[in-house]
Amino acid sequence: MRRLLLLLILLLNLRISAQAPEKLSASEIYEKIEKLNFLGSVLYLAAHPDDENTRLISYFSNEKHARTAYLSLTRGDGGQNLIGPEIREQLGLIRTQELLAARRIDGGIQFFSRANDFGYSKNPEETLETWNKDKVLADVVWIIRNFKPDVIINRFDHRTPGTTHGHHTASAILSVEAFDIAKNNSIYSEQLRYTNTWQPERLFFNTSSWFFDSQEAFKEATNDEKYLAFDTGVYFPLKGLSNPEIASLSRSQHQSQGFGSTGSRGKQMEYLELIKGSQPNSREDIFSGINTTWSRVEGGAEIGEILSNVQRNFNFTNPSASLPQLLEAYTLIQNLEDEHWKEIKSEEIKEIIEACAGLYMEAITNSEFASPDDQIKINIEAINRSDAKIELKSIVLNPQNRVEEINAVLLDNEDWKKSFEDKVPEDAPYTSPYWLNKKGTVGMYRVDNQKLIGKPGTPHTATVSFKIDINGTSIPFVKDIVYKYNDNVTGERYENFEIIPPVSVSFLDDIVLFPNQESKNIQVKVTAKKDNINGTLNLNLPSGWQISPKSETVNLPQKGSSSTYTFKITPPSEQSEIWVNPEFETTGKTYEDDIITINYPHIPAQTLVIPSKLKLAKIKLQKKGENIAYITGAGDVVPESLRQIGYKVSVLNPATITAESLAKYDAVVTGVRAYNVLEELRYKNDELLKYVENGGTLIAQYNKDRGITVNQIGPFPFKLSYDRITEEDAEVNFVNQDSPVLNFPNKITKNDFDGWVQERGLYFPHSWDDNYSTVLAMHDKNEQTTEGSLLVAKYGKGYYVYTGLSFFRQFPAGVAGSYRLFANLLSLGK
Repeated sequence: MRRLLLLLILLLNLRISAQAPEKLSASEIYEKIEKLNFLGSVLYLAAHPDDENTRLISYFSNEKHARTAYLSLTRGDGGQNLIGPEIREQLGLIRTQELLAARRIDGGIQFFSRANDFGYSKNPEETLETWNKDKVLADVVWIIRNFKPDVIINRFDHRTPGTTHGHHTASAILSVEAFDIAKNNSIYSEQLRYTNTWQPERLFFNTSSWFFDSQEAFKEATNDEKYLAFDTGVYFPLKGLSNPEIASLSRSQHQSQGFGSTGSRGKQMEYLELIKGSQPNSREDIFSGINTTWSRVEGGAEIGEILSNVQRNFNFTNPSASLPQLLEAYTLIQNLEDEHWKEIKSEEIKEIIEACAGLYMEAITNSEFASPDDQIKINIEAINRSDAKIELKSIVLNPQNRVEEINAVLLDNEDWKKSFEDKVPEDAPYTSPYWLNKKGTVGMYRVDNQKLIGKPGTPHTATVSFKIDINGTSIPFVKDIVYKYNDNVTGERYENFEIIPPVSVSFLDDIVLFPNQESKNIQVKVTAKKDNINGTLNLNLPSGWQISPKSETVNLPQKGSSSTYTFKITPPSEQSEIWVNPEFETTGKTYEDDIITINYPHIPAQTLVIPSKLKLAKIKLQKKGENIAYITGAGDVVPESLRQIGYKVSVLNPATITAESLAKYDAVVTGVRAYNVLEELRYKNDELLKYVENGGTLIAQYNKDRGITVNQIGPFPFKLSYDRITEEDAEVNFVNQDSPVLNFPNKITKNDFDGWVQERGLYFPHSWDDNYSTVLAMHDKNEQTTEGSLLVAKYGKGYYVYTGLSFFRQFPAGVAGSYRLFANLLSLGK
């Protein structure tokens, strides 16, 4: 059984990471027929990736067969990344794909608003002000009007501000408001050019014992008739899995957050509190009293009768036996006046017809990318594996809308293939996340195209439409053009086909710091995405900054070839920060975009086309010591940042650590959440503390209290908390003006805390042993001051430092003061 479950997980993961055409088994076809016969929708709503209740999403999708969607207001950009160095927008891209991977497992649909996850917020007022409440509310209304849910379920309680993340409460507040105004045609009326108003039937809060002071209080409250209680621990024989097992597989896709989950079996109760709308007839069914049959649609009763018969008489060994009735139902669906259900059910039944006929259609290229105006080869394949009379009438190549007449009869199990030469339009947009194409604000992404709002990704424009005639019924099927190749180890592989610039221009660093007047070399890599790339590479710097050479001549004869060019930069004498953009000029055009690929095994590879830029910062910084040891935690770029200011940094394997081997280092730094993610530190922390006792300096960056691998991190006890300073401009006061942390080798002033990004810090200790001295005091608005952001202790001959300050965010942003302060910490005892 264990081996079978492992195999299932492997198959699911392979399916998620590939772009292969879906090939349904007979049991999967039957499940889709069940969903085809249910006309009800539920929208689950929360703030972030990972907030969703995957048990409920899977239950409504797989047990109730409802259209089930999750609206995550943000893409999780403001969190931490446990699997790699990506933060901010690139982390949001990863988490977007993790949500889509989760939905492919639990059967849900995914939506987003334009809200940017700007970091932790302590109250909904701050959240809604930073987000732009009106625009995010408009997005929620837009998604409700388009998805048209019968039921909305909030993950969080709109009545309890201050008890959880401000984003959480804000999501519920917006949902409650949107429930009432989505039906009002005078509010956000500009949306009605593309959609219609809608009034959901019911709004619930997905409550649990976590929201109550005690189990007794929870039990007493849920006895009220406004609470629904039902078992989501159902078992699905066609899948061989319980609903909680599916939910755990879904939740485990949130790998960047470390949310791997073990499946369970048996009873799993869920509770919903009715907030608005009609009371269900049954306390065990959110849809009770709502017509979810085909009869809810005018002209749908006859369709329902036909499809009910298909479901009752489905032949698992010969699904094609259902084709005549499915085709009849498809024709009737095309005559429906209800455009909403017509569109949804047309796509659902087309997928079922395709699968029942064993119909396989594919459009592939022999290259994973192309540039505007490029010639490409598209290989088309179609095969019928049934006794149905099927003819491929024509294909349409998009986005050119080029029609090719085919008129080929697809005989049973006889493959039809043909290749076409085509040209990418000169004005074809690059394949890149639509929400990153224009600069937004701290709280909002900018999306000018109303029709894109809510979509999880940029819709594919490179498609092929197959016009198929089945037993006299004409049906169009649209397939994305994809790239297919053979891997010598894993075999057949699929990837997205991307439209990208003909050349990529990228800096090898995101930031270069100049702690003194010495010149530094910066490197620019130019990569050809097509043959014969020739041109000139320039970097334009403002006065005061010197560069040599002024430009470089680039000749790249082959697609995929690249060359790296070195420019010597000399900074001005005074402190200065500038952004530099490269310009590659060729054939009368200028390119300055970097093409970034994000590739992890659990999600499809993602391509990001963004302007290439490099931050140059001349800062006033002194340091003592040279050799630093770094123990990597949950993914950050601190080692690279320390090298920027002249340290020699060695990244250590924690399993090899001994106090003696550390003696050669001037300081040792543990990465963010190292004590959460490195089991080896359970056994090696004593060696680290012995290193301090012998005269070393150890700096431990922030950890979360939950999941700590050791009983005590530091040489003296302190207690971690959820205390954090979320206002990046919060005033910082000095507790001890004479502390060496503030005076040597750099004189730290309040100006060093200017320009910090996202936050001051997080998960500060709230109590500590008297052997620790505090250095900084700070607080968010209307809160008490905390001194737990930076603790320093003399231990033996050395120094121990624990800090929750978010250096891992400040360093990539080039915040000069954060470097100066960290250099002082590294210099303790020197």
